Amino acid sequence: MHDDRPHPMDALDAAIVRELALDARATYAQVGHAVALSAPAVKRRVDRLRDEGVIRGYTVRLDPAALGWQTEAFVELFCHGSTSPATMQAAIEQYPEVMAASTVTGDVDVVLQVRARDMRHLERVVERLAAEPFVARTRSTIVLSALVRRPEVPPAPAE
Repeated sequence: MHDDRPHPMDALDAAIVRELALDARATYAQVGHAVALSAPAVKRRVDRLRDEGVIRGYTVRLDPAALGWQTEAFVELFCHGSTSPATMQAAIEQYPEVMAASTVTGDVDVVLQVRARDMRHLERVVERLAAEPFVARTRSTIVLSALVRRPEVPPAPAE
């Protein structure tokens, strides 16, 4: 009988995923060299990880400041009543300035990571967010400097 459940990732799978997350353009041979496997063995594992949905695609990481998005803030949304996450998501997805959005515990309902060209642009985005029918109020925190930014790379196993 065929088991359709995903296989648990072992240390080699995790190492392969880490290498691809750091450089999605790496060849199977380059990844294999880094994890001590042959290129065909890496390809088989990558194919399985894609089939299982662990690897969903490949992308590039951009420098937002180099693209003209120099201002960053975290914007907290306090919502009226019991607004559903689906309602919040549908509205928030319309803002290209929102890089990430999460519902959270506590008195805040949603935390947004927002990028803008400058302070005036950020102000307009926050004003539009505050005007959403489900938003009671907002609170913004401007980022002065990014101290740690990590790509979505699984950590190396503890030694």
